[in-house]
Amino acid sequence: MIAWLIAAPVSGEDTLYVVVNADNKIGQLSHHELVDIFMGRYDTFPNGDDVTVFDNGSELSVREAFYRQLVDRSLAQVDAYWARLQFSGRVTQPQEVDSTDELTEKMRKTPSGITFVRGSELNDSVKVVYQFDPE
Repeated sequence: MIAWLIAAPVSGEDTLYVVVNADNKIGQLSHHELVDIFMGRYDTFPNGDDVTVFDNGSELSVREAFYRQLVDRSLAQVDAYWARLQFSGRVTQPQEVDSTDELTEKMRKTPSGITFVRGSELNDSVKVVYQFDPE
């Protein structure tokens, strides 16, 4: 019984994915490239195309898990980081989207869009470019 539990696959619904608009030319991104994009260091994809970052705010736990896996920081630390950057006027913080339906619509309408979702939120409007290891 214990061996079966250890070998049981992890549910893809809880795994976090980074996704772009389904028509985006990007095929995949590295963890380092994601840090640069989501933390405001770059405002373009590696191929030079503009990027529009949407912060999935539909569930606090999803957002917290994403930033823990991305940069090993709490939401309070990430928010403080953005506050410092915005005070300096150098960058614009990602647009936080508070509902899954709104996020799906924004991703469908924004060719340059990038965000993060749980496996249960994947749909035909997006393409997976990175998958985090299940926690």
